[in-house]
Amino acid sequence: MSLSSMTGYARASAALDGLHWQWDIKSVNGKGLDIRCRMPPGFETLDLPVREIAQKHLKRGNVQISFTSDRGGAEQKLAVNEAALEQVVALAEKLRERLGGAPPQIESLLALRGIIDVAESVEDEGQLARRDKAILKSVEEAFQALAVMRKAEGAKLGAILGQQLDRIEKLVIAARDNPARSVEVIRERLAEQVSRLIEANSSFDRDRLHQEAILLATRADIVEEIDRLFAHIEAARKLMQSREPAGRQLDFLAQEFNREANTLCSKASDKSLTAIGLELKTVIDQMREQVQNIE
Repeated sequence: MSLSSMTGYARASAALDGLHWQWDIKSVNGKGLDIRCRMPPGFETLDLPVREIAQKHLKRGNVQISFTSDRGGAEQKLAVNEAALEQVVALAEKLRERLGGAPPQIESLLALRGIIDVAESVEDEGQLARRDKAILKSVEEAFQALAVMRKAEGAKLGAILGQQLDRIEKLVIAARDNPARSVEVIRERLAEQVSRLIEANSSFDRDRLHQEAILLATRADIVEEIDRLFAHIEAARKLMQSREPAGRQLDFLAQEFNREANTLCSKASDKSLTAIGLELKTVIDQMREQVQNIE
């Protein structure tokens, strides 16, 4: 069984040439793949490669990627981005003229992202490339650890889903073998219903009576619903063995399960069959909750 959960957490840390860094990755449920990654100043060029690594390992989920680094007191080169500062000052002046108020404080301007460029003490491009390679290697390790955790959670979900499918199968078998579905019982029930129709309206003609009898017989027949439920059970079990992400397909199947259970309940004219249908709906709802966690 190779199901993966969309929920997981992983951390990886490493160091090179006095630079220490740490990755923290958290993933939760999501309809698609939503990656949130914001690299600090000096590491912006790694944003795209990190996202590509995330897409290689994950197919669904809301993913938050955090990167922190520390040089342990090593020298950092700070520089003012003159072009960005001029644009911000000009915009602030326009707003002040229009809206009034005090001029912006220097501290506020310097705190804006992009105004101060931070450059680590990197000797040459070769050293920078070596640094980036090591950082990307560590994020790869973090995603591998995340995949292991999501697999472990997926195995737990798979065990729960397997039990729920077993329960659904037993209920469908119980519905199929329910005494209320025997030919004799259905014939007696139809005879009673037709008699009530005749008593309520003695002017019924034969054609109308025939149509009503067919309608009643159709409503009493749940063979198609039972057959489809068995087919859905088989399809769900195959999906759970698939090596590809199956969360979306299992979610669709859960909706189909629910549709058939609703139809079965609406057709049930016996208390015991209605009880089976209601319990079936309960288990299917529980199954749908679990499926929402699967990648």
